[in-house]
Amino acid sequence: MPQTRNVSLQINGTLHDLTIDTRTTLLDALRERAFLPGTKKGCDYGQCGACTVHVDGARMLSCLTLAAQVEGRAVTTIEGLAAPDGVLHAVQAAFMEFDAFQCGYCTPGQIMSAVACIQEGHAGSDDEIREYMSGNLCRCGAYPHIVQAVRAAAAATVTQEASL
Repeated sequence: MPQTRNVSLQINGTLHDLTIDTRTTLLDALRERAFLPGTKKGCDYGQCGACTVHVDGARMLSCLTLAAQVEGRAVTTIEGLAAPDGVLHAVQAAFMEFDAFQCGYCTPGQIMSAVACIQEGHAGSDDEIREYMSGNLCRCGAYPHIVQAVRAAAAATVTQEASL
């Protein structure tokens, strides 16, 4: 008989009190219990990056993380990137501007990794972007546009920070 556990997850600034099976992954808790379907289940083995979220600001593969492991930590999903007034995050806007998606299935994970890539300071060159985004696969092959979007968002972020 499966064991259940009550967990309180801080997701996109909102507390979610959930009763889950102790084996529930963060990915499944997000999609099936917190009703946040933006994080995608690609391979379910940590190989494609479609399930990338941020935990305490660092990127994490939610399919390889138990929900109970992130209790008390700040989880950000693709739904939590835009400002409360609906203004898109710079990376989301750049993905739209540079057409950095085709089917769109990998896009949430790509965007979450791109945000982390920029925050980690790994967007200094196209080669560096490709290296630090390599954990996110795109079956459609939108990589050149993804790199352009990350480069543009990184430049916009630097410009925005300099004006503060």
